[in-house]
Amino acid sequence: MRAARLIKLVLLLQSRASMTGAELARRLEVSERTVARDVVALSEAGVPVYADRGRTGGYRLVGGYRTLPHCLKGMGGTPITGLGRTEAEVLFLSGVPSALREMGLADAASAARLKVSAALLPELGDAPTTAAQRFHLDAPGWWQPADPPPLLPAVAEAVWDDRPLTVRYGRRDGSEVERELEPYGLVLKAGVWYLVAGVTVPRPGHRVYRVDRFTAVTAGSGRFDRDDSFDLSAFWEERAESFARSLLRETVVLRLTPEGARRLPYVTDRRAGQEALSAAGPPDAAGWVTVTLAVESPAVAQEQLLALGPEVEVLGPSALRERFAEAARRSAALYGVG
Repeated sequence: MRAARLIKLVLLLQSRASMTGAELARRLEVSERTVARDVVALSEAGVPVYADRGRTGGYRLVGGYRTLPHCLKGMGGTPITGLGRTEAEVLFLSGVPSALREMGLADAASAARLKVSAALLPELGDAPTTAAQRFHLDAPGWWQPADPPPLLPAVAEAVWDDRPLTVRYGRRDGSEVERELEPYGLVLKAGVWYLVAGVTVPRPGHRVYRVDRFTAVTAGSGRFDRDDSFDLSAFWEERAESFARSLLRETVVLRLTPEGARRLPYVTDRRAGQEALSAAGPPDAAGWVTVTLAVESPAVAQEQLLALGPEVEVLGPSALRERFAEAARRSAALYGVG
């Protein structure tokens, strides 16, 4: 534990010209007295740490001391050392700090950033900070619970190590099934974690599971043979589009004002709205267009289309038109409009 902390202390000093004892204590999550003892230990081990005394003093490395070379292999030097596989991999996820925390990888990412920062040329030392100040990805949706699935870290570990999983999975009807999975990848979509896994039952292929429905997870001791041709991003894009399409089982016929037509893709499925508008005929004399829109169900269509207010008229089916008429009557009565 102390050895890891000493390495982190050196890396911190490599990434900055100087750091105070308070700054180091905060970053290392120890007391300033512990920092002072660690500095003494490093000095005794031959690491040239110098302490600047006084109110504005601090600690710095003497003479540009480096534990990591600047040069990359193929450019006249040696490759960056000390960067583990997991650290190198999660470094590419550093723009999603909440996802890293939920998967239990925040410490690995922090160590990776420190090692890379220490290996950068001095004039590039502020690159990690300037990037973090300009770009941030907030993946979860609004008004959704932020609690990650409790079994997510165990699933993420199996994904990193290519270890098969035996899981208990809760179905929507309340029953549970046991499955043998080959965990290929995790996807965070609108605040919900999904596992893409290879299966042999009920038929070979890749399936998608919601991680929050896992009730038990056990990782195997061996490793499965990953199909290197599998493209997680492409698979998810295709599956997500197919899933969205599968929900749009019914159609409704609408008349839309120009404003209603403009807003339609923003209150319904965006692609379905755009396709409906592109297939519409020319506007009528009043400027309204008639479209046929694919929807999940009349109830969902009513909930979505009510957001358009007087910019839309439902022409069919008749049952949905009557539901809109009833909603209009109730609103008129509520506001005293006769």
